Amino acid sequence: MMLMLSLFTGCDRSSEFQPIFNGKDFSGWVVKCAEDDAAENYWYVQDSSIVANSMGDSLHDYVWLQYDEPLQDFHLKFDFLSFKGNSGNSGIQFRSRYDESEEWLNGPQIDINPPGPWRTGMIWDETRGYQRWIYPNLPKGEWVDPSMVISSPSFFYAGDSVEWNNMEVIVLGQKVEAWLNEHQVTDFDGGGILDDSIHNALMVGTEGYILLQIHIRDQLKIKFRNIELKKL
Repeated sequence: MMLMLSLFTGCDRSSEFQPIFNGKDFSGWVVKCAEDDAAENYWYVQDSSIVANSMGDSLHDYVWLQYDEPLQDFHLKFDFLSFKGNSGNSGIQFRSRYDESEEWLNGPQIDINPPGPWRTGMIWDETRGYQRWIYPNLPKGEWVDPSMVISSPSFFYAGDSVEWNNMEVIVLGQKVEAWLNEHQVTDFDGGGILDDSIHNALMVGTEGYILLQIHIRDQLKIKFRNIELKKL
């Protein structure tokens, strides 16, 4: 499938990218989670990769790993490795903020869902007052299904002949686009949503942080590597 005409066409994919994970430790990153989960080692570095691992533990809240610099417009690219038989959900939060007093993360998330890979690229909004799918744009309480995807790229797992998936995300103004293994899976215009009064009051949607997710109560193992960022 050919790449769709989009923001991606006008973005230089090779120049000015900077690695934001050094492959050794969490310099520049910080775990954000409920106090009860703070002592657990759900995130660690192994073999030059970030590992999220909550296997065998379904009693945790959401656990996030935050790149500790607020961003507006950016182009992010990374690889991720999923595991067959893994029921857990992950994702990439963008322009989001963790409320320490409420132990809650506000902001939108591009889903990564190994158990149902068709969902990868759809956007769930964690923001208090929303908590719904905004891409596709559905009323609160309604759920996505495979008929709503814009493309069906390959999705790889550990043990396959190709194991690592590549993902790229561009956030520019209120446009959000993402590619999974060079197929566009996200084409979202967040105008009127990400810049509305609810998001503005919480300082999310137009500026905020990138975070990787372990979903509440999920048993998840997933790895991330080659994480690079270009500010736009």
